[in-house]
Amino acid sequence: MGDNISGPIFISIGDEEKLATFLEKNPEIPRDQVFVDDYSFEAYKAAGFGKFDDVDKDVAKEAMGNMVAPDLGLKGWWNYMTSVGKVSPIPKDMKFGDVPEGVLRLGGTFVVSGNEIVYRWSDRVPGDHPDIDNVLQIAEESASKKEGDIFQGVLKMFGQ
Repeated sequence: MGDNISGPIFISIGDEEKLATFLEKNPEIPRDQVFVDDYSFEAYKAAGFGKFDDVDKDVAKEAMGNMVAPDLGLKGWWNYMTSVGKVSPIPKDMKFGDVPEGVLRLGGTFVVSGNEIVYRWSDRVPGDHPDIDNVLQIAEESASKKEGDIFQGVLKMFGQ
């Protein structure tokens, strides 16, 4: 990846405790590149992300047809299965039987150059994502054209 690229920056739903658990399980991810949106979902709303139960059924079916399980290996799957409940966006005061809004929220991917969003992808179902090689190519092309402060672009994107 080019020297002019800052990131990636991850924004997820949760709280500091869930973030700490995630970072413990993923030590290769720098702490200063991960942020959590609380259970008000303000950052996700500002970014225009929707909820899984609002997606058109045909769109969801198409997206799910393109998904495959990652090759995590036995240790990776064990790590996932023993951690997923600890990092899932479920508030502590959740009542049994309720569906937490956090698990219905969809995310996305942005490439930000300075104050400009040069690429945007909104997930259609949980686990949906863009072609990573394409995203990296767009980021590298953007970085070679213009240097910018990615953090200012991210803050502007979320109305800060």
